[in-house]
Amino acid sequence: MGLLACVAASPSWAEAGAIEKGKALTFDRKKGNCLSCHVIAGGTLMGTTAPPLIQMQARFPDKNKLYEQVWDARKRNKNTIMPPFGSHGMLSSEEVSAVVDYLYTL
Repeated sequence: MGLLACVAASPSWAEAGAIEKGKALTFDRKKGNCLSCHVIAGGTLMGTTAPPLIQMQARFPDKNKLYEQVWDARKRNKNTIMPPFGSHGMLSSEEVSAVVDYLYTL
């Protein structure tokens, strides 16, 4: 039992879970719906009105900036068409963090 508790508390397990949750949200047409505007590897019926989600660590070396972009892109560009997922309550803070964890793997 003690070993199981240690493994479950391991950061790598938590991160892997967050990444999978983030991927599910990113691909979910009723929640994140990133595919409606972005091309993402492994996606189907993708939009092309926004940049492809590739090389995210190179594009956003500061992971907090990527979080801010997903939370409310209007802070960087007041004319953006990207929905303010966090500030409008479409995604919770935890969900935005999971999406960012997933995007950082791309």
